[in-house]
Formats: sequence, C-alpha cells, structure tokens
Amino acid sequence: MQPAQHQGHIAYLDVLRVLAALFVVAIHVLGPYRTEIGQIALSDWSVAVGLNSASRWVVPIFIMISGVLLLSSSHRFTLRHFIQRRVMKVVVPFVLWSLLFAGLSGLTAEGFSWQTVAQTLHAAPDHETYYHLGFFYYYIPLLLWIPILRPVVAHLPAPGVAAVGLAWMGVTAWYLSGAQGWWRNDFILYGGYLWLGFWLHYYPRARPLWWVLGLLAVGMTGYHVLGTSIQYQRYITEGWLSYTTINTVLISAAVFLAVRQWRQGRTTPSWVATLSRYSLGIYLIHPIFLWPVRAYWPTLSPSWLWIPALTIYAFAGAALITALLQRQRITAWLVP
Repeated sequence: MQPAQHQGHIAYLDVLRVLAALFVVAIHVLGPYRTEIGQIALSDWSVAVGLNSASRWVVPIFIMISGVLLLSSSHRFTLRHFIQRRVMKVVVPFVLWSLLFAGLSGLTAEGFSWQTVAQTLHAAPDHETYYHLGFFYYYIPLLLWIPILRPVVAHLPAPGVAAVGLAWMGVTAWYLSGAQGWWRNDFILYGGYLWLGFWLHYYPRARPLWWVLGLLAVGMTGYHVLGTSIQYQRYITEGWLSYTTINTVLISAAVFLAVRQWRQGRTTPSWVATLSRYSLGIYLIHPIFLWPVRAYWPTLSPSWLWIPALTIYAFAGAALITALLQRQRITAWLVP
C-alpha cells in the first residue's frame, strides 16, 4: 500500500525539472553535430555525441516526475477535474505552439516557404510541426494511464510495485534486443516511466546498486554509439539512444535517485524553484532562440565550448520569455 505521508511540495523535483530542461536544450544544440562524422573534427563530433549519449535521461525524467505527482496525489480523483486541470492544461498550449512553430518551419536560410508551412500543418496529426514537439505526441496519451494506475498503486504493497517495475524493465531490455511483439508501442514503453517515478519516490531502496548500474549503462551506451559510429564512419545508434531501452531506464533511475538523495531534507533555493515553474515554457520556447544558430552556424567549433555556451543562451532566453508570459493573465496559460 502507498506509504501514508502528506503529498505536499516535493523539493527535489524542482531540481530535476531544471536539470532536465537545461539538458534537453543541450540535446537540441548538439543535434546538428550528430550526423556530421567525417565532415567536422572528430573531437567536435565525439564531444557532441558523448554528451548526447549521457543525456538521454532528460525525457524520461519529465515523465517520472509526472508519475510521482499524478499517481500519488492526495486529491480525490474525478474525471472532470483531471481533464480540466491536467489534460487540457497540456493539450491547449501544445496545439497553439504547434501552430506557431508550423509557421517557423517555413523560415529557412534561403527565405520563407508557405508550401513548407502547409505541408507541416497537413502532417501535424501524425508528426510534430517542430522537432521538440514530438515529446507531446507520446506524453499526452500517457495521461490515460493515470485513472487506470491510481487505484492500483493505492492498494499494491511495496514488493508488488517493485515486481511491476522490474517486469516493465524486462520489456525495455527485450526491446533493446530488437524483439517484436504487441508490447512494442509507446503507450507501454513510455508509460512505464510513470510507474518508475512512483516506485523510486516511495521505495528508494538499493540506491548504490542503481547508481552502479546507471554508470555502467552510460559507459556501455557511449562505447556502442561512439565506437560503432567511428568504426563505420557514420552515425549508428542501434537502439542505444532510444528513450525506451533498458540502458536509458537505468541511467534515468540513477539520476532520479542521485538528485533525490542529494536534496533530501534540503530547502530548494528560490531561484531553482522559479526556474522549475518555467520548465515547460523553457521546453516550448527555446527552439526560437536556436533557429538562427541551426540555420547558419549548426556545428560551431570547438564543440566543448559552443554547446554549453549556446545551451545557456537559449535556456536563459526562453526562461526570460516564459517569465514575461507568466506575469500576464492573458498569456500565462501558454506556459503553464
């Protein structure tokens, strides 16, 4: 059964949100470097791909945070409240930002293309209008898990929670092997992160084991991606950079538990709490700041300098715009 404790503000989740927002910006900064092996200096390519390999936890962490908050909420569940306060709070901004970024998709270094905008909008039901919005195509359906899982976790003992989590991890290991089956879909593979967040929040046991496994997973991921790509002189991931394979699950769990342990019993600094409230806005807005970089200077060298510098620039710019939007009632809903 779920531990009896008051579900108030969980301070370490603020730190996780800020870290995840920062590193997702970094992933989008380094994106153009990945396929340029042989075209740019090997050191620039290796830094970018090495950082990418070690940062795949950012998307899972966002979903795990949702699992902690939505599966363990102390409020009585009602479908109407859930749709109004949870589902629509995400869906409405997503739709509007999708329209705005569809317009941006037509802007290239060669000029503006209305045809590209029209094609982007036509494909929008099945494909994101801009690269970072793909997250919402698998995140929004995951909200359907909440009314299903909440009554389950409320009555399941700790060993049962762990058993379900381990079973799902087995599925992600099977997925990395290339196995096929009905379970090979985003609803199950991403949905397990909701459960993982709840599990590790309430039952953070065997932390050293999780940390060791996470470090091993980082090493194996980097070894396979960098080693194979350099050997064949083309960008090869073979599933190791998927968000839904066992190596990424272990890395995500290790990061989650490390931050939980680090911040346990500590008060979140006010500036971190503020940035945490801006995290969704930062996620939505930062590509606007990266557009000129990706259009004109996509692989600046040295990458060890430019990737952090551009990450801070886009993160800070998006945070500032989010703060301005949140100050006005008429625009605050755009960046909830």
